[in-house]
Amino acid sequence: MKKLLLIPLLLCAMLLPAQPLSIALLKYRGGGDWYANPTSLPNLVRFCNQQMGTGISPEVPAVEPSSPDLFNYPFVYMTGHGNVVFDAAEAQNLREYLVSGGFLHIDDNYGLRKFIEPQMKKVFPELDFVELPFSHEIFKEPFPFPDGLPKIHEHDGKAPQLFGLIYEGRLVCVFSYESDLGDGWEDQRVHKDSQATREKALKMGANILHYVFTR
Repeated sequence: MKKLLLIPLLLCAMLLPAQPLSIALLKYRGGGDWYANPTSLPNLVRFCNQQMGTGISPEVPAVEPSSPDLFNYPFVYMTGHGNVVFDAAEAQNLREYLVSGGFLHIDDNYGLRKFIEPQMKKVFPELDFVELPFSHEIFKEPFPFPDGLPKIHEHDGKAPQLFGLIYEGRLVCVFSYESDLGDGWEDQRVHKDSQATREKALKMGANILHYVFTR
């Protein structure tokens, strides 16, 4: 039955905007700092509620990959710098969550790629991450990004890229790489980013949520 839970949740979000929608943070195992950027999601939620009237709950709980509670959230965010481990049960639960309508945003906080790609192969052995073109809808609404994913923090001199996992024609996961969106969502005092840089990050985050909630 849990595979059917996400569709009613999304319908309620559209038909009953007074009821707050909830998003969550993925609490994974392996030793990586899943808890990095603690002010980022609350700030993104506040921005989306103010700019788009999304009505997302300001409370952002942590949820484990194996938990049935995962199916209560149409959008789950994952970040960190270090190791990630999904066991077989966690990988299977994540797969069921994603194929039944859920969405995962993996945000590289620098150094996450070499850990997360093998783990997502456990979730979708048949899929590879593909780079989303600048023409993709996720870069168009409600804020235009004609040059694709914005660069928020510099690390290795590489261009930012947004990769996706596409299951049966549906984008179920995005992986933002060499951008550090979550850093840009944090309180200004944390990284001392300019207002323009923080606004770029927040607008791109809003586009991702808009895409999830309207597709």
